[in-house]
Amino acid sequence: MKKNWWKIVAVVFVLYTIVAGFLFKVPAQAILHETIRNLYFHVPMWFAMMVILFVSLWHSIKYLNKSNYESDIIATQAAHVGMLLGTLGIITGSIWARYTWGAWWVADTKLNGAAITMLIYLAYFVLRGSIDEEQKRARIAAVYNIFAYVLLIVFLMILPRMSDSLHPGNGGNPGFNNYDLDSTMRTVFYPAVIGWILLGVWIFTLRVRIEKIKNR
Repeated sequence: MKKNWWKIVAVVFVLYTIVAGFLFKVPAQAILHETIRNLYFHVPMWFAMMVILFVSLWHSIKYLNKSNYESDIIATQAAHVGMLLGTLGIITGSIWARYTWGAWWVADTKLNGAAITMLIYLAYFVLRGSIDEEQKRARIAAVYNIFAYVLLIVFLMILPRMSDSLHPGNGGNPGFNNYDLDSTMRTVFYPAVIGWILLGVWIFTLRVRIEKIKNR
């Protein structure tokens, strides 16, 4: 039980987010209206994706340093979970865009950057599948993974702040924290971030264990 406390926290926080996210009162904002509740899902999913993909990056670096096969397994499975969270982030973002901007997809720098980022990581798996030799595959994939995370930072964190973007906190737009993330929303948003990150880590550790069993 002591070792699994964080899993309990993950379940409690995610369930709390789902219940409170739909039932708690939210600020009345023009255009956003009730869709602001998506902040509890869309944004934490992207935070979780970035954390899990950073784990993938870290273990790719470790593999290049020590050529430890376990690091390659961890990097690969973390990338899988990161892709899952990123896909969910794009889906929830697209739904949000439909009800606030009037279209499922708009010509927004951050939206396009997110799509490009997912394609970059999809290419990571294509690259792995195209190389048969184990050590060569792991080494080349590790190098690619490092560049992939750098591009993720560029497309999701840097470019949207340097150009026009409809997203809050980008392109000169005020962030949520500046105008409508009130005390009630904070009591849901912060647990949501922690819960989704821990849930992503949990899924990732399960995938690593399954992969190790397969290799045995």
